[in-house]
Amino acid sequence: MAAVSEERIMTVLLSPHVSEKTATSADRNNQHVFRVVRDAKKHEIKQAVEKLFDVKVTDVNTISMKGKRKTFGGRPGRRAAWKKAVVTLESGSDINLGGFS
Repeated sequence: MAAVSEERIMTVLLSPHVSEKTATSADRNNQHVFRVVRDAKKHEIKQAVEKLFDVKVTDVNTISMKGKRKTFGGRPGRRAAWKKAVVTLESGSDINLGGFS
């Protein structure tokens, strides 16, 4: 696994993806979901989470989400595509996302 620069680590994670489903997954399976940059690789995501939250990551799964078709003021358009990462933590590790996890 190649070393990732500090600058890249700080830009890989965009935000936590908080929903009812992700909150349940965090409680039951010790998994947390993050929005990440579209060109992020699994090893970069793992290193970023471990460095930023000081936890041990056991697994990373990524999903590319297609942008939805919508109408904006009667004109057809499309929302931007994005990527999310489901990060599984070692048992005993936890990420506190300001009371959301």
